Amino acid sequence: MLDGGLASELESAGHDLNDPLWSAKVLLEDPAAVEAVHTTFLDAGADCVTTATYQATFQGLAERGIGESAAEGIFRGAVDLAVRTRDRFWASRENRAVRVRPLVAASIGPYGAFLADGAEYRGDYSIGTAALADFHRSRLRLLADTAADVLACETIPSFGEARVLAALVKETGSTPAWFTFTCRDEGHISDGTPIGEVAAWAQESAGVFAVGVNCTSAAYVPRLVRALAAGTRKPVIAYPNGGGEWDAVTKTWGRTDEVADWGRACREWIASGAVAVGGCCRVGPDRIRHMRKALTETREGT
Repeated sequence: MLDGGLASELESAGHDLNDPLWSAKVLLEDPAAVEAVHTTFLDAGADCVTTATYQATFQGLAERGIGESAAEGIFRGAVDLAVRTRDRFWASRENRAVRVRPLVAASIGPYGAFLADGAEYRGDYSIGTAALADFHRSRLRLLADTAADVLACETIPSFGEARVLAALVKETGSTPAWFTFTCRDEGHISDGTPIGEVAAWAQESAGVFAVGVNCTSAAYVPRLVRALAAGTRKPVIAYPNGGGEWDAVTKTWGRTDEVADWGRACREWIASGAVAVGGCCRVGPDRIRHMRKALTETREGT
């Protein structure tokens, strides 16, 4: 069971994320608020918490006047915060009796997140492969050198960007990485690449530990998961958003939730071939708790 939308919960707590750094803005201003959200998701049943580094980049922090050394401290601090929260949760004998030890996933957002113009849902980058590798390399290497259990290369809209990231992960040769994509429909990622092609690539790529979809309409997930599971033997994961279109100007979501019963939905994702499920933007602790309950009941045959 993965966690839900960190940024959405920070907004619910009153934080203004209309900022190029998005949730990383709160990481700078109020790290205790980020810790509180991690705790809430763990208590709700998440077996994994994701760091507040999705939209934090060396380039974006430099635009705030934050130098390389200080930026490194911010990245490491975000992981340390998540690890401390996980360890405190796991120190409880009651939690150890009924749960598995939660993982910490270091979030690595796409180039589109840095652009802060909604490109993570389009993948229409005007940047070459070498420049894209330079953009990602320092952050990925640094996060791979932390106590994070896994790298979450997430919300990827571009197949070319995924290949660049996988090559960088292979260079580190240590921390496993999952790759999750935003999708335009039930058969293609955001840049139009067929999901079956993504599955075949994941199967052959040494840098890919697991593959899946995230921040995508939940209605698309069953067919996307089935296609991925049919094309690779690697673990498939799914954590869609709560519905709606992202407005990159106001940094807000439109419409409302598309899924009436997240417990029933996540059961279908598992039945379709996913081994880990959760939520992204607009999926809060209540839904994670509901999903956890549904999966527990399925495992127990109730």
